[in-house]
Amino acid sequence: MIGRLRGTVLEKQPPLVLLETNGVGYEVHMPMTCFYELPEIGQQAILFTQFIVREDAQLLYGFNDKQERALFRELIKVNGVGPKLALAILSGMSAQQFVTAIEQEAITSLVKLPGVGKKTAERLVVEMKDRFKGLNGDLFNQSNDINLPAVAKQANSNADIEAEAASALVSLGYKLQEASRMVSKVAKPGADCETLIREALRAAL
Repeated sequence: MIGRLRGTVLEKQPPLVLLETNGVGYEVHMPMTCFYELPEIGQQAILFTQFIVREDAQLLYGFNDKQERALFRELIKVNGVGPKLALAILSGMSAQQFVTAIEQEAITSLVKLPGVGKKTAERLVVEMKDRFKGLNGDLFNQSNDINLPAVAKQANSNADIEAEAASALVSLGYKLQEASRMVSKVAKPGADCETLIREALRAAL
């Protein structure tokens, strides 16, 4: 079991990050709420990971702290929620926002997430409420605000950046047409890919 990685950020292709540790490059899938907080390429990062083995793949999911990983682990225990859907849920909402949505039984907010229909949202509320009772009460005491790290300016055109942002949303479960519409709605000159993804996800809620 790979539970923690410390290494150098080699590539950032939302929602994937390539992290080099002792000469080995690990591809790690991250929720966008965690991805935003990654340091710049070439800098050191520490990720808490969850290793998932499927019949056709072995995948690593990464998080900035143990609280986010704990929530991911609880999510994938819910009937009908796999790692991909859990990743999409935690990309659309921070851990604290998701906990609040569950506590307030905010079905209308949950169904706006990709892959979450009304039945799944209702199941999440019922099952996750019970799961939260067994978790540390201070587990998700964190800010709802997401502070983006400073990122280096890139020479990519606005069209390339928008296409990259839309591609990341597709990876999270949105249809291509819907992803493109979401990005175009928040697109503005000079915005980087991570900002477009963040604003598109925020606008979707």
